[in-house]
Amino acid sequence: MAELLPSVVVDAKGSHQATVIWLHGLGDSGNGFAPIVPALNIPDALGIKFIFPHAPVRPVTINNGMAMRAWYDIKSMDFGSRADLDGVKESAAQVEALIEAEIAAGIPPHKIVLAGFSQGGVISYYLGCRYGKALAGIMTLSTYMADGETLAAQMSELSRIVPIFAAHGTHDDVVPVTMGKAAYQQVAALGYNATWKEYPMQHNVCPEEVNDISNWLQTRLGD
Repeated sequence: MAELLPSVVVDAKGSHQATVIWLHGLGDSGNGFAPIVPALNIPDALGIKFIFPHAPVRPVTINNGMAMRAWYDIKSMDFGSRADLDGVKESAAQVEALIEAEIAAGIPPHKIVLAGFSQGGVISYYLGCRYGKALAGIMTLSTYMADGETLAAQMSELSRIVPIFAAHGTHDDVVPVTMGKAAYQQVAALGYNATWKEYPMQHNVCPEEVNDISNWLQTRLGD
C-alpha cells in the first residue's frame, strides 16, 4: 500500500465520530488552514477530526518552474487549460487514499467531508463528484472546475446526493468569482444539491464565511 500523504491532524475531542479532510491552496501547506479549527467553534460532542494534508512539492510552470507545494502544475493562466490533468488525477488518488484510510478506521463515508480551498477545491470537486461512495459533503472554496467537460460522463450517481457548499469572494483577483460560479452552476445543472455563497472578500476566507462553514459542517456531521 502506498504511503499516505503527510498531514497536520487535529484530533477529535472525545470519541472520534466524523472526519473533515481539508486541502490547502497553491504554495501553502496543511499548516495553513489548521488554525481555523478553533475558530469554527464546533461542539466537542460531534467528535470531528480534521486532516490537513500537505500537497507534494513540484515545479509550477507559471511560477517560473519554482518548486512548491501544489496539487497539480499550472501551465497556463487560461482557466480552460490551467490545471495539469495528470497532476489532478494523481492528487485525487492520494486524497482518496486518505478517505479510504478513515473508512478502514471505522468512520463511514457519510461522516466524512472533503473540503478544499483554491487548488484544493479543484481536487475536492474532481474527486468528490467522481467518488463511488456518498460522503457527508463536499466543500469548495474560492475555486474552479478542472476537466468539467467530462464530469457528466464520469460522475458517480451516489455523489449526486452529496451536498456541496461552494463559496467565493466577489473581489477575488486570483480565481475570478465568475469561475467559481460557473463550477457551481455546472454541478447544480447536473442535479447536485449545491449551495452557493458570495462574500465581499479577496482570495481568502472571512469571519462570515467561517461562521457559515461551521454551521454547514455541524448540519452535515451532526447526529
